[in-house]
This record gives sequence, C-alpha cells and structure tokens, in this order.
Amino acid sequence: MSSMLAVPLVRSTVYGRNGHDMPGRSPAPTYRHATPSGPWPWMDFDVDPPSSSSEVDQTWKGYPQNLFGNWTPDRVERSKMLISCPSGTCKIYTIDVVKNGTFDGDMASRVLNVPATGLDEFWEHVNVKRPENVRLRAIFVDNMTVEVLKMLGTRYNIEPFFFSSSMNWIPSRYQEAEKDNVGDHITIVLPFVRAQEGRKSRPASLLSSSTLPTTYGPAPLEDSNQIIDTQASLPLLLSDWVLVQDLLAVHMVRHVESSSIISYHPHRRTSARRLHSLIQRTSNSVYWSKMFKASSDPTLLLLTYLWYVLYAWDVTFEQLYKYITRLETQVLNTNDIQLTRQLHIVQAHLLYYRSLLQAFRKSVEFVRDTRNPAVSALGEQEQKESAQALEREANNLLSEISRLESQRMIQSDRLKNVMDLAFASVNIDDSRYTKRLTEATVRDSAAMKQISYLTMVFLPASFTASLFGMNVREFIGDPNGVTAPETLPRYVAVTLALTTFTAWLVIALQPHSSFHPPGCSRWRRFGWPIFFVWYKLTSRKAPEKYV
Repeated sequence: MSSMLAVPLVRSTVYGRNGHDMPGRSPAPTYRHATPSGPWPWMDFDVDPPSSSSEVDQTWKGYPQNLFGNWTPDRVERSKMLISCPSGTCKIYTIDVVKNGTFDGDMASRVLNVPATGLDEFWEHVNVKRPENVRLRAIFVDNMTVEVLKMLGTRYNIEPFFFSSSMNWIPSRYQEAEKDNVGDHITIVLPFVRAQEGRKSRPASLLSSSTLPTTYGPAPLEDSNQIIDTQASLPLLLSDWVLVQDLLAVHMVRHVESSSIISYHPHRRTSARRLHSLIQRTSNSVYWSKMFKASSDPTLLLLTYLWYVLYAWDVTFEQLYKYITRLETQVLNTNDIQLTRQLHIVQAHLLYYRSLLQAFRKSVEFVRDTRNPAVSALGEQEQKESAQALEREANNLLSEISRLESQRMIQSDRLKNVMDLAFASVNIDDSRYTKRLTEATVRDSAAMKQISYLTMVFLPASFTASLFGMNVREFIGDPNGVTAPETLPRYVAVTLALTTFTAWLVIALQPHSSFHPPGCSRWRRFGWPIFFVWYKLTSRKAPEKYV
C-alpha cells in the first residue's frame, strides 16, 4: 500500500481560475427517484421489466444487484449511476477522528491514489480493520470511478439511491438500516449555489442562462438562445464572478464501534481535496474541538459539512448584493432593454434559490431530528449532552439559514424595485415621445383648420363664379337687347351674402366653439352672432363701472 500513498497535502487551488474550468448546467432533478421509499426505483412503466435469468456476481463487481436485488441492470443503466462515472485515477482523502475527539494528522496528510491497475490492492485496503481508537473516518472521493463506487457500495452496504441521486443532482435526505444500540445509515444530497471567480474567458456552455455580452448594447430579440435556465450558472456581468450550482452528497454510516462519512464530489465542483482541507481545519477551532472531545456522536462532524454549504451561500449573496447595486446604477443612467432582460434573469435565479434554501433547511432539520441509534450504548449523561450539543448547533445553522432567506427576500424585493424603476424610466421616455407626437399632431391639426377656414372663405366665391359663368340665358342675357344680370356688383353682393351665411351655419352646427358656451342649446347656437355681439359690448362696459 505504500506505493499508493502520496506526500502530505499542500493548500488546494480553487477550480475555475481560468475560463475553461468553469462548470456548466446541472441536470433537472427527478424527485420521484430520490429515496428508497419509492417502490419502483428508476422503472419505466411503459416497458415490462425483463426477466433476468443470469446469475449475479456476489463480489463487489456485482454491485448494486449483489446487495439490492431489485436494482436490475436496466434500472442501473437508466439511473446513470455507473455510466456517469469518469475514468482514470481516483483520489481518496481521509480524516480519522480518534476516541479523544482529536484528528489524526498523519492520516489526514495522505492521499490514496486508486489507478485502474490497483483495484485489488484498494479492495484489500478498504477491508482492513480500523484501529480501535478510531471512532469516525471521513472519506472524500475525487474522480469516483465505477470500480471505486462498487467497492465502497459493497463494503459499506450503501443504498444505490445515494449514488443515483448524487449523479443526477436529486435533493434527498433519508435514514435506513436503523438498529437500536448498533447504528444506522443516513444520506444527504443537497444542491447549493457557490460564487466562483474566473469568468473572463468562460466557454459557451455557461451562456445557457444568459447570452449577454460583457458590455451593454442592443441584443437581437429574435435570438433563440435568450432563455432563462435556472439550472445553469449565472455569470455576473461587469465582474469576474459567476454563480455556479454545486452539490453536497454525503452518506454516513453511524455505528456503535466506528462510524464513516463518504462524500461524492462531481467534476468541476467543490473538489474532495478542498472539502477535506476545510473539514480538517475544524480541528483547529477551539469551539468545535471542545464539542468533539465532550461528545462521541459522529453526527456533529456532519454539521461541519453543512456549515460549508452555509459559507458558500453567504458569499453568493454578498456577490449578488454588489451586482444588483451595479445594476441599479446602470438603470439610473440608461433604459437599455439589455438591462431589463438581465434583471429578469437574476430574479428567476433568486426565485429558484428559494427552493434550494428550503431544501437546505430541511436537511439541517433532518440531521437534528434523526436520532442516532448508536448513542443508546452511551451513558445517560453523555446521551443528554450529545443531544443538547447536536440540537444547539443545528439550531445555530437554522438561524443562519433564516438570515440567508431574509437576504434572498430583500434582494428579490430590491431587484423588483429596480425592475419597476427600469420600466418607469422607459415609460417616462415613452411619455415624452408621446407628448412630442401629440404636439406635432396639434400643429398639423391647426394647419388643417386654417386650410378649412380658407376653403370656407373661397368656396362661396368659387360657387358664385361657377354659377354666374353658366351659359344660360338667365345669366348671359337675351340677344334681343336684354341686359345680362351677372354684373360685378351683383357677384360681390351674392358672394358676401353666401360667405356670411356659410360662416354662420358652420359655427352654429359646431357643438364646441369659442363663439358660444359649451353645452348650450341648438337655438342658442343658431343665434350666436347676436349673443357674441352682446357679450362683446357688455364686456367693454363692465370695466367702466369701476372708473
């Protein structure tokens, strides 16, 4: 085994420091396949289950059917728990917690490499009996291959739902194999969101939730890629940050003799090396060291995994706060439709984060309320102290989750306010444009009214001229010496009379005019010249009374 052990660990680097390491979208979860309580795991109801007459390999190579007979090969294939496993060398990091509550530094500084050619050696290593002073072993698996999955599943009797839920990002939490005074198995699969740097040269896979460029400008509305996908990462424009969806997948075997925690780490998410380093550092915390020494309940170490999720959420909302602040500044300076689209994208992700925070809360409550059967073998006083410590720390986590939920609600309301501001800015500009259009329409209407007035003035004269120009005897006179009636004075007289009558009739027929008050009767409108002259005379005499 010495060839498989590496040198002590050095400080890990964060994935995603260059754009090509950035993760893409996570699959949409199928919740019906999340827990063992479902009687038909990954069954296709439209296809009859095939009759399997082949013998099942009872070694680790036959997992999961060697331990769970209902997990037939077709269901395993449909769950993608094996085909989703990568190839290559698997790396395993471990932390041993000894009886006095301290961490074994020598074991924590070693890395177990499992190449494809060293499977038998790893199987022997897995089955080696632990030292008697080890009460808990935390195992962090990076690049989990098919062979390592089968070995761990067989060795620790892991329900296949843990691997299928982890591979398919299905939130789940359940307890199984509960035996008083012996122990149980608990599983937690919890998606969460983590802020990550390194977005300057992100690949095209990241653009599924937002295809916006790094600079603002008009975007084509007919672009079919402009969709809101909450399962994808959320790039924060004008910054080097991106919000990626991460996964915490742990299976804990609580046993009266020695417990185990196995964590699965998807590719391009939080690595096993990073989480191992963070959990190892809890031994440096005076607060947690005292609890590990005072209580032998291994569930307390599981809470530190959940604290990592809380830290990730906290950083996420810090970056979102800064981003929304920048969006507010942009909205105050411009009303670009690009901003409105980005506001809707962020709002959709915030709504999705609500369900993730609810799953986070339920996971912590599940850990707090799920009794550990192994603690029954402890003394009554130690049982009481362990239960109190677990409840206290779980409530501390729940209090922090409530704070995160409040932050999410505040940012969602703030984003809604920014969206209202953006729409108000657009409406103000539209109102200004409408006002200018109305003013232009009024000017055009006034011009048309002037043309109508000119037409009203010249129409009677044109009519009279056409009438007097008719080649009839009544107008051109008699050839026998009768004088023609169309003389110029008569033309002027007829024209003036007809023009006056036309003006009187047009004004009288108008319900709204400055020559008569609004809402007056028809007879009042027909007598408008008299009333108009009377009003002018009375308005001139009124000031003379005060002279």
